Amino acid sequence: MTDNRELVADFARIFYAERDPRTAFARYVASAYVQHNPGLPDGPEAAVEALEPTFQAVGARFEVQRLLVDGDLAVVHVRASRPGAPDTAVADFYRIAEGRIVEHWDVLQPVPATSANAHPMF
Repeated sequence: MTDNRELVADFARIFYAERDPRTAFARYVASAYVQHNPGLPDGPEAAVEALEPTFQAVGARFEVQRLLVDGDLAVVHVRASRPGAPDTAVADFYRIAEGRIVEHWDVLQPVPATSANAHPMF
């Protein structure tokens, strides 16, 4: 049985680095996936359908900055970049049960053009 850190690390590799939501969700997300993003219904297929166009866009990049796992909860901190738009800082929160991702929350914040310090967002 894969531990939760290994599960989330492999999910993040496929999902963010390889930009392949369909494979990541098929491999690691439960069919009863609960979605807390108010713009999406529950279930993995709704998330995949919403995310595939963004993730497969030419020039899109999703760089994992941090991966935190504590028991059944995980956070993936991501720098999302796409042509023609400011970068976005993303924190995806996941809950894991019985070897599958069963729940998701997210927080997104545009990266500002200027910062009062030399280390904003990441």
